[in-house]
Amino acid sequence: MSDFKITFYEKGNGEEPARLFLDSLNKKMRTKMVRTIVMLGTNGTKLREPYSKPLEDGIFELRAKFGSDISRTLYFFYVGREIVLTNGFIKKTEQTPRGEIVKAKKYRDDFLARRVNRK
Repeated sequence: MSDFKITFYEKGNGEEPARLFLDSLNKKMRTKMVRTIVMLGTNGTKLREPYSKPLEDGIFELRAKFGSDISRTLYFFYVGREIVLTNGFIKKTEQTPRGEIVKAKKYRDDFLARRVNRK
């Protein structure tokens, strides 16, 4: 079985929130998160905690930790074997911030609407 395709969600203005988040991380944390993204691409739906966790309504979080810093990248699965990274954040509280999940759902809805219209 082949690997999953990793895609960065792109806003209408060309901005890729998950890529911008990755670029903002310090080198060690970015390396760790990229390694986790590669694992996601290889394992897809089989990747579990501590690396990946379902949040709600088809939105998942990818987890990376370096020292006391914890970063998260949110994503969803698209038809076939595609994984779309939506947004990321540094986790400061026990729970994933509600606003980040809402943002991921909004990005997913936009992605799906544009993908359907493209066909």
